[in-house]
Amino acid sequence: MSALMRVAAEHWQFVSPVLRKPENEADYDALVCGLDELLSLMGEDEDSPLMSLVDIISDWIEAYDHEHRPMPVASGVDVLRYMMREHNLTQSDLPGVGAQSVVSEVLSGKRQLNIRQIRWLAERFGVSVETFI
Repeated sequence: MSALMRVAAEHWQFVSPVLRKPENEADYDALVCGLDELLSLMGEDEDSPLMSLVDIISDWIEAYDHEHRPMPVASGVDVLRYMMREHNLTQSDLPGVGAQSVVSEVLSGKRQLNIRQIRWLAERFGVSVETFI
C-alpha cells in the first residue's frame, strides 16, 4: 500500500461522511450544506486544492438533481411567457416579434415564432436562440 493510500485509509472515518453520493433528500441536503461550507472556506481562490473536492461534490449534486428533479420541457412560447412575466413586459413591449396582435397570436398558439423573431428574442433577453426553439 502506498504512503498516500495509507494516510487516506487512516483518515477515512473523518472523510467518508463528506464523500458519499446522496441516496435520499437528507443526504442531498447534507451534501449541499457541505458544498456551501467548502465554497465559503475557499472564498475566491479557484486554485485552491479543495477545488477537486468541490468538483466531485458538485457532480454528485447535479447527478442527483437530474435523476430526482428533472427539468420540465418548455416550449419557446412557454419560455417567452415566463420571460415576459419576469421582466414585467406587455405584448407591446416586444416590437421585434411584431405588433401586439402578432405577439398575441404567438402566445395563443395561433402562430409560431419564426427565426427572425427567435433571434430578436434571444438578443433581447441575452439567451441562446435554442431557448426559444
